[in-house]
Amino acid sequence: MMDDDIESGHSSGPDASYRVTADELRQFVERFERLELEKKDIADQQKEVMAEAKGRGYDTKAMRKLIALRKKTADEIAEEEAILEMYREALGMR
Repeated sequence: MMDDDIESGHSSGPDASYRVTADELRQFVERFERLELEKKDIADQQKEVMAEAKGRGYDTKAMRKLIALRKKTADEIAEEEAILEMYREALGMR
């Protein structure tokens, strides 16, 4: 009986719920690959935006810092600035 289950691809044991099917695996891989392509497209678009901004005279390094700051809370920014100021003072950079 057990040999019949294995040959037919069916298992009555605890591992039955963990069986990998080729179609399901292929779907996961293809979904991930599509997301990778979308991520690349978005990164390319971001590069284009920065190139356009640079072409119009903006400092893209400063823009990237502003973008990073906008992701943080006021408390996170204040803490970083306080630490940076303390480090500057310690190095005599005031």
